[in-house]
Amino acid sequence: MSVQSGLSVTIEFDVPAQMRDGVTLRANIYRPAGEGQWPVLLTRLPYGKDLPGAAGVLDAVQAARRGYVVIVQDTRGRFASEGEWSPMRNEALDGVDTIAWAAQLPYSTGEVGMFGASYFGFTQWSAAVHQPPALKTLVPYITWNDPLNGVTFRGGALEFGTTASWQLAMGANVLMRRQLLERDPAQLGIDLYTWAKAIDSLGSEGYWHLPLKEFAPLKYKDIAPAFYEVFDEPMSRELTEPMTILGKHAQVTVPTFNIGGWYDIFLQDTLENFRIMHQEGSTPEAQQSKLLIGPWTHGGSSNPVGEKNFGFAAMPGLINLQSDIMSMQLRWFDHFLKGQDTGMLFEAPIKLFVMGANIWRDEHEWPLARAVETRYYLHSAGQANTLDGDGLLSPDVPESEQPDTYNYDPANPVMTRGGALLMTPEFPGGVFDQRPTEQRSDVLVYTTPVLTQDIEVTGPILVHLWATSSAVDTDFVARLVDVYPDGYAQNLTDGIVRARYRDFAAGAEPTLIEPGQAYEYVIDLWATSNVFKQGHRIRLDITSSNFPRWDRNPNTGHDFGADSELAIAQQTILHDAAHPSFVALPIIPLAE
Repeated sequence: MSVQSGLSVTIEFDVPAQMRDGVTLRANIYRPAGEGQWPVLLTRLPYGKDLPGAAGVLDAVQAARRGYVVIVQDTRGRFASEGEWSPMRNEALDGVDTIAWAAQLPYSTGEVGMFGASYFGFTQWSAAVHQPPALKTLVPYITWNDPLNGVTFRGGALEFGTTASWQLAMGANVLMRRQLLERDPAQLGIDLYTWAKAIDSLGSEGYWHLPLKEFAPLKYKDIAPAFYEVFDEPMSRELTEPMTILGKHAQVTVPTFNIGGWYDIFLQDTLENFRIMHQEGSTPEAQQSKLLIGPWTHGGSSNPVGEKNFGFAAMPGLINLQSDIMSMQLRWFDHFLKGQDTGMLFEAPIKLFVMGANIWRDEHEWPLARAVETRYYLHSAGQANTLDGDGLLSPDVPESEQPDTYNYDPANPVMTRGGALLMTPEFPGGVFDQRPTEQRSDVLVYTTPVLTQDIEVTGPILVHLWATSSAVDTDFVARLVDVYPDGYAQNLTDGIVRARYRDFAAGAEPTLIEPGQAYEYVIDLWATSNVFKQGHRIRLDITSSNFPRWDRNPNTGHDFGADSELAIAQQTILHDAAHPSFVALPIIPLAE
């Protein structure tokens, strides 16, 4: 095809590449027309290379016009590629083989960079840990390193909203590929109709199905067998090893440009991928890694983000009114694949968006060295239930105080309202007013007095919660909120801990709790960057569910996913001298 300026572009469809086991994967290739050799930009995806937006965050035609060979490949078992679909389990060696094939194409210079978001980001990391010689750099966008911290589980709870909706959505191509063999259009129509009904009713009905290990919406034609594996081996490092990058970063020797969002489902791992590479990278090149974090959700980066308009400069189309995100990536590739000094390495390694102030700011390390960990303690006279209760959040250490109590009924859970989501349309991600949630009696609300000056919180957020329960296993959820002068309650970040996995991070086996015994639970809220403006208030919500984002704990202590019956748990939150519950906020000192 021709373009009005720049290079003309040639496109080849369904170009085959044979993997080491004989399976053929197919790709579309976009390259400058005519004779010559150019660096390769590769992305590998399971969502269909021929579908709109297949290349995702980097336009293949525009990149080819700027002197690159762009390869967009269907992963194994998806769309035009051969083989069996097994999510995330074949991407490492298939990636290595594809990189070697791409480097040897007659129009390739032999140097390869990879790009892409989410699953496409994982295909980059999984190949890079094997150090393919032709691979020179990565640009992973909104992707993970630890599936037990945001992909399949979080704090011991199932990432139910994401896994159920994603696995179900992937089923359409499974059904279509099977019908290519059976060649029965009528049956394909029935299958797709049944599948679409399951998708459409997931938010209103399907998520509620019990027992979880027999989750009905995914049973049709066995379209997602991987979903059910976790019930036999919950929180299993062995089961999730093929989709894990954590612990393998030292094997990645090339520089990475990591991109994420404050409301993204993989925010924490995006931050950690950068931190590990930049501070602990095994080569000087790896330590040249960079980070870009905007006020974005997973796959959503235009305004508004939920209900919040963060301003035109927050959008990737013209970040900080300076550059679009595709041009930033191409500057990166120009440096590492074309040897052009684009000046990127002289710029700060971090560019992050500070919400509240709604500005972009350059930084040099993560977490920020100047951040001061400040504890805000929970207080009340025992009536912190709802936003009209007496819950107080302050730096004052508690003395003798009455605890707060509420009943957690998994048959009537606190419903998901915004946040870092990838779910059905009924549950959009991003910023949403939390006051409807905070009206519930099973939500404890702790709020500071009105702030007399701006307070910036930028960095990791941990909640230390002392609690007892009448159950042998239960959940605790915490959420950090920015309260505006008119009462609007903006969710910033949240987290969950399942009681039996309270010591999982320390390497302990899951153990049930003793009813009535006090335990200290550490809830990782990941991170945020927000200026709580003068006149605003800082708030912490405590409850025991966020459904269907996370699965409901039935409070029985039975095997994971086995329950059809649900029990009510009486929860007690302690905040006294012997049990000081608090949220640790990384506060940035005001500039002098």
